[in-house]
Amino acid sequence: MSATEPATVTGPDFLALQVRDVAAAAAFFEERLGLRRSPASPPGAVVFATEPVPFAVRGPLPGTDLDAGRPGLGVALWFATTDAVALHDSLGAVGVEVLGPVVGSPFGPTFSFVGPEGYVLTVHGA
Repeated sequence: MSATEPATVTGPDFLALQVRDVAAAAAFFEERLGLRRSPASPPGAVVFATEPVPFAVRGPLPGTDLDAGRPGLGVALWFATTDAVALHDSLGAVGVEVLGPVVGSPFGPTFSFVGPEGYVLTVHGA
């Protein structure tokens, strides 16, 4: 790239949720969604081996007040799944707050649920 060419962004490269309890949030994503940990994570975080974009839970960054409103307000975080209906049913069966039925969307069957620390997460897939 030359000095006259502006730098460009190619898209999201890493996603992380800031949480108070990293261990509990990591356990939720492992046990309820089936995510698997990456071989290495930085201190204070758990990175999962998700594709095409790595996903993590981490402790809050300095100056972040997780008590100032609902976590993630204004951000939509979607996860892909191989079976939205089965995941919907399994989350509901263990008491996860599911925010409605599976509905059709341009991205396949879709539903939202409340994840760790109040984040609203959406799932879509086959």
